[in-house]
Amino acid sequence: MSIARLNAIEAVTNYSVEAPGWDCAKEPPCRVFGQNVFGDAEMKARLPEAAYKAVRKTIDGGAPFDASVADEVAKAMKEWAMERGASHYAHVFYPLTGLTAEKHDAFLKPDGKGGAISEFSGKQLIVGESDASSFPSGGIRATFEARGYTAWDATSPAYLLENPNGLTLCIPTAFCSWTGEALDKKTPLMRSLRAVDEAGRKVLRALGAKRPGKVSVMAGCEQEYFLVDRNFFFARPDLISSGRTVFGAKPPKGQEQEDQYFGAIPDRVLAFMTDVEHELYKLGVPVKTRHNEVAPGQYELAPVHEEANVAADHQYLTMTILQRVAARYGMSCLLHEKPFAGINGSGKHLNWSLGTGGRNLLEPGAHPGENPEFLVFCTAVLAAVDRHADLLRMSVAHAGNDLRLGGNEAPPRVISVFLGDRLTAALEGIGKAGADEGAAGETMRVGGVDTLPAFRKDEGDRNRTSTMAFTGNKFEFRAVGSSQSVAGPMTMLNAAVAESLEEWAKRLEGAKDIRAAVRAGVAEIMANHGRVVFNGDGYAAEWEAEAARRGLPNLKDTVEAMEAAGREGAGDVLETTGVLSKREFEARREIYLEKYVHDVVIEGRLCFEIAKTKIFPAAMEYQGRLAATAVSLRQLGKEFCTTVLDEATGLLAQFQPRLERLRAALEKEPGRGAATVRAEHCAREIVPAMEAVREVADELEGIVADDLWPLPTYQEMLFIK
Repeated sequence: MSIARLNAIEAVTNYSVEAPGWDCAKEPPCRVFGQNVFGDAEMKARLPEAAYKAVRKTIDGGAPFDASVADEVAKAMKEWAMERGASHYAHVFYPLTGLTAEKHDAFLKPDGKGGAISEFSGKQLIVGESDASSFPSGGIRATFEARGYTAWDATSPAYLLENPNGLTLCIPTAFCSWTGEALDKKTPLMRSLRAVDEAGRKVLRALGAKRPGKVSVMAGCEQEYFLVDRNFFFARPDLISSGRTVFGAKPPKGQEQEDQYFGAIPDRVLAFMTDVEHELYKLGVPVKTRHNEVAPGQYELAPVHEEANVAADHQYLTMTILQRVAARYGMSCLLHEKPFAGINGSGKHLNWSLGTGGRNLLEPGAHPGENPEFLVFCTAVLAAVDRHADLLRMSVAHAGNDLRLGGNEAPPRVISVFLGDRLTAALEGIGKAGADEGAAGETMRVGGVDTLPAFRKDEGDRNRTSTMAFTGNKFEFRAVGSSQSVAGPMTMLNAAVAESLEEWAKRLEGAKDIRAAVRAGVAEIMANHGRVVFNGDGYAAEWEAEAARRGLPNLKDTVEAMEAAGREGAGDVLETTGVLSKREFEARREIYLEKYVHDVVIEGRLCFEIAKTKIFPAAMEYQGRLAATAVSLRQLGKEFCTTVLDEATGLLAQFQPRLERLRAALEKEPGRGAATVRAEHCAREIVPAMEAVREVADELEGIVADDLWPLPTYQEMLFIK
């Protein structure tokens, strides 16, 4: 084998865990949970009562923050952090890069007498300043218009992030320009949560609630990821720079035996998972589930549901902790949607629901057809998804997800909703005499084994091929990519649902017979938007034809998705609900297209470089070996079969012109100008050219002698742990 591959395999096989394990007996999870969070208990213990109540009003009811208590909150927060060993604080924000950003400031302040004091004021807590033009702005900020602000989000708790040299007090913040326009993921999400709350309360009042409480969006975000040994990772330039393999032949064994899913977790991986949970528990992230996923080397964790804004912040933390802890165990955590071709990609399934006063507004109950709250809120989601499928598709569109959607257990590109046959029949039957109103599910017993307990059967099956599946009392948006922030998809879904709820409120307000108005509204929504409900196999080729017949969009890649979202009126719902202005929305489309261009160009350059400097020389050397052997044997009068030589020669003959086509496509990408034009070139020229080069390279991998192949193979990376 090549030296790099040999060294990597030797390092993997000789690896031993050095990181200390978490002793749950000495540190039970319930005691660890939230210990690094400036949460309710710390606030109540450290703040004056009036200040504590003021902060709780903002957190619980969405009241404007009372700035008069800012100094008291800052003092308590600083004392708590410094007692724990923190020396700095950081406003953490979420720019349109899709990653987190943070600016660290020391608590220390010189006293002018050769000494120093610690300082952290209310003003420093509430607002910070950053260079707005150095982050993606989509034209909102020019280079010379640099000022931007970070503003404390009191509804998401501050926390201490540990590092090898101490702790930093991290303060979740929104990020806006000097003009007040949103330059981040958090601000639109918070606006959309307000829109859902306001519209939801109107609906509840119309349904008879005298003083409806806050209507909250709740979210639980599953996270899929791959683990590879870091020695393999650093021997793959494509993984280092793009997060995915641009080359790699299918191994003899993949996921076809279905023995990975929910299988026994390898010791090294389980130690990593336990450490991840320990770190997340300290940060108050309620991670609940861990298991092997379907593809070899793929795993998943999932938290319980929590308020959507906090859930989004916790998702960023989860990705950070996964990658940090992986390094302790000599591994790299891959969050790309499709790091390996031919096996499952990774998603971040967004479980989304609505609640108020401790009850779930999407809970069908024993008789969903007679549950007005459920009927209104469920059909509001159906109408929202059908009307604004283009915005939902845009929210999950990027280069990584283009490789994932539509294959290997990822949802299709057509946005549809799975309700299950019983619930669909109940909604379609509203107002029809003798229709099934969706009675409670039956009791089920496993046949032939009397000792196993009986249990209640769910109202409907689960559909893993659906983009938006109703799973009992929530919707699961399965199209979100594993590397994405969930804030963007949630923002679009929230805005669309808020619009539908406003329409429901207008229909119900003043109605003399609420029950009749609800039933009439459900019947109208099912007639106008029932086309979005599909309970069949979303992977089947027939579904694409059926979706087209129904008039549902099938946007095949990022370029098509961004184009559809840019059509006249597509983004109006964001403006009418106060979530994004037209300028803010158009800026995002520009930014997402530019990111798509950058991702594809980087991958194209990697493909060209690796193919020309690693794969081509290895194949040529192998061809030379075969040719030299053939010549030597024939000189000795011996026959030599040239089948492999002919095959290698034929592939190399194809390889060079394909490389030239890729080089030309990369050179024709202008590097500036309209993002739509550049993205179109990337999608229609660079991506196909890369695929053509890969096709030959992956065939060569199956021919070239193993000792010459320069890259760690799929078999090595996926199965050697």
